[in-house]
Amino acid sequence: MLTFLGFAMIATFLVLIMLKKMSPIAALVLVPALFCVFAGKGAHLGDYVIDGVGKLAPTAAMLMFAIVYFGVMIDVGLFDPVVRGILRFCKADPMRVVVGTAVLAAIVSLDGDGSTTFMITVSAMYPLYKRLGLSLVVMTGVAATANGVMNTLPWGGPTARAATALKLDAADIFVPMIPALAAGLVFVFLLAYALGVRERRRVGSLALPGEEAEREPESLVAAGSGAKAGAGGARAATGGAEGGVGPDADPAPTAGPGGPVGAEGPEGPAPADGPEDFQGLDPHRPTLRPRLYWFNAALTAALLTAMIMELLPIPVLFLLGAALALTVNFPHMPDQKARIAAHADNVLNVAGMVFAAAVFTGVLSGTGMVKHMADWLVGAIPDGMGPHMALVTGLLSLPLTYFMSNDGFYFGVLPVLAEAGAAHGVSPLEIARASLVGQALHMSSPLVPAVYVLVGMARVEFGDHTRFTVKWAALTSLVVLAAGMLFGII
Repeated sequence: MLTFLGFAMIATFLVLIMLKKMSPIAALVLVPALFCVFAGKGAHLGDYVIDGVGKLAPTAAMLMFAIVYFGVMIDVGLFDPVVRGILRFCKADPMRVVVGTAVLAAIVSLDGDGSTTFMITVSAMYPLYKRLGLSLVVMTGVAATANGVMNTLPWGGPTARAATALKLDAADIFVPMIPALAAGLVFVFLLAYALGVRERRRVGSLALPGEEAEREPESLVAAGSGAKAGAGGARAATGGAEGGVGPDADPAPTAGPGGPVGAEGPEGPAPADGPEDFQGLDPHRPTLRPRLYWFNAALTAALLTAMIMELLPIPVLFLLGAALALTVNFPHMPDQKARIAAHADNVLNVAGMVFAAAVFTGVLSGTGMVKHMADWLVGAIPDGMGPHMALVTGLLSLPLTYFMSNDGFYFGVLPVLAEAGAAHGVSPLEIARASLVGQALHMSSPLVPAVYVLVGMARVEFGDHTRFTVKWAALTSLVVLAAGMLFGII
């Protein structure tokens, strides 16, 4: 009964948000509350919620102050050179922009924290997507999938959990998996290339206005769907419209902090009129602090280093970092209040989403639905698959890490799978390596707080992100699994 209710609750939640019948916050709260009553445990709902909130409170605190910190760094101009550098690389080509998103997300993911990766990636790339009229779900999908592959780093979490659960050395798990993970990352780059080419065909290309644009990449010339071609500065129609691009079309870019992207025209989303709509990171905004650039860069480097070395809990590090960044860059109280108010919307959305997710995870765990779902899936494995438990573990890691937290999967399910594999002569190391396969999909799970940072900062509906990303993330995970088997790692 609990197994059925667990799957039904997750399915109901996904259907409601993907069809946009409820907001994610409302669905995360009301759906589990209703199913808790169906399970006959409504009297314990308060205990489940408080327990879930207690477990996610540190994460919510970390996200709140991380958003303030990186928001201030964006305001003062820390990432402006990054945006300019990417503009030079991308040269207003949608394909290069999408590939650049994947590369940037993969590089920033080296810090091991998904929230930080998404904040930096969206901060750098959002102005380009907005300026070129590209689909924002392409940005969120590519960033989440690239981060999911890189999330397997030993300090990222899953590898350490697998090593702890099976009493293995993290290096013995991770190092042999490098070729398979590299294959997954290459696939993400190829996917980004293909999606970028599709975006180029959908919206066309923008050309820079001669050599002056090469010196000042901020001055892109954007032409609407009916603009006349100028000397090196108009839209180069590279295939025109695709008539809505078919039923699998990406949702049109949504409005962002700088205003609407533009109206949907017959040739795709046309850029909005007026230079202010394409301003992105305004090079003349009053919050810039060029004299403090190296201080802010050093502070950010020190913060990320301390986070990797685990000198203090991550929420404490971001709390201290946000307080220091505000105090040094904006010593006057009215300016500090203005900066906090400017980022309050993102803070409230993300923190609210995390605490709402605490209701979902609290009910799943408290009622025992997660355990019954996992036991059912493990019990459904035919006896003849025993010698292939590594493959089974890899395949199960996709749905289980999507519908469960990493803690629940690695500490609750993985030991059972390893024990079943050991009975058929399968090494626990192979089981542990196979368990990492599903991380590309896991990073878009509604139970991962970082994904709400991604969709919140990108102004993308969570349902749109899910509908677009899940298929590509699942395919990436299968590529990692296939490569692992091909190389004899799994």
